[in-house]
Amino acid sequence: MKDPHDIILKPVLSEKSYDLIANKKYTFLVDVHSNKTEIKQAVEQVFGVKVDSVTTARRIGKIKKQGRTQGRRPETKRAFVTLKPESKGIEFFESMQ
Repeated sequence: MKDPHDIILKPVLSEKSYDLIANKKYTFLVDVHSNKTEIKQAVEQVFGVKVDSVTTARRIGKIKKQGRTQGRRPETKRAFVTLKPESKGIEFFESMQ
């Protein structure tokens, strides 16, 4: 099994993610190759909470050109984690409200 800190890369801090915190929904940038079960176990292990569901969204990197050369931005994957109603919130996000 992968290390939980290798699966959860960083939290997503945007206006939309701030609005979801009130409903116990948290957004994380996760490893592109991780699945929902691994993400659920990693969040439970790192933050000590009970996860109800995980929804993921992949963003394919755009092709960018500069002169004759072209490259691709990196692919990213976001995980929207919903906690169970009886679970406590994640302290990191609670301090930001």
